Amino acid sequence: MITGRFAPSPTGPLHLGSLVAAVGSYLFAKRAGGRWLVRIEDIDTPRVVPGSAEEILATLRRYGLQWDGDVVWQSQRTALYEAALDTLRERGLVYDCACSRAELQRAASAPLGREPVYPGTCRNGLPPGRAARAIRFRAPDEVIAFDDLLRGRVEENVARETGDFVVRRADGLFAYQLAVVVDDEEQGVTQVVRGADLLSSTARQIALQRALGYRTPEYAHLPLAVNAEGAKLGKRDAALPLETLDDARVAETLAEAMRILKMWGGIHPALGEAG
Repeated sequence: MITGRFAPSPTGPLHLGSLVAAVGSYLFAKRAGGRWLVRIEDIDTPRVVPGSAEEILATLRRYGLQWDGDVVWQSQRTALYEAALDTLRERGLVYDCACSRAELQRAASAPLGREPVYPGTCRNGLPPGRAARAIRFRAPDEVIAFDDLLRGRVEENVARETGDFVVRRADGLFAYQLAVVVDDEEQGVTQVVRGADLLSSTARQIALQRALGYRTPEYAHLPLAVNAEGAKLGKRDAALPLETLDDARVAETLAEAMRILKMWGGIHPALGEAG
């Protein structure tokens, strides 16, 4: 059975881009007779806005997007992430890193709009006199390829494009890349349908899946909600606060989400039904 999921971060009310991801993932799962789960990705606690998770859930109900099973909260699952990190350490696949963000910006370069490629400063041990800050995953120097259900073949060498990446941050919080991989495996997710802004994370997540012996789900990366100039709509620009969602507003924004999804309707039948 297909198991899909929608996993918003509670940093404010649901916005149009998130609605596109929610509706798209729902259509993919339900058209196949599968399950659709909801997970609240509240592990980045400094960015969490109190009450926004509950508002997001209420908004999903307002749009008729009812999930299967219980809602999962990342903030309640740190023991699972700790166990996965222990496994990676036992296998020699992670190491302590003393580098600060400022140091990395000075030491490394990156294409416009991308994070600097980690130069491997601490890969073979911490520099003398330096204390550990973050924990990094040893990215394999190989091409990771997957077939996106909408975008076709995607290939990336994580070691060259990103370098060894953080799985536990300097503030002690688990990084998104590790948490999402553990959650998808533990919840039995077989299909990840999400926004195109997360396409660049996929190869890193597949590398972690392989390192941990996990299954790799199918992936589909949906078109983003953009303004008239083609720029991605920010959360503030496209927010859908619950108090504004009368019947007319729900119909209007749902129609807009369907219009965005229909752009890919000729590629996948689940989105063809969005019309």
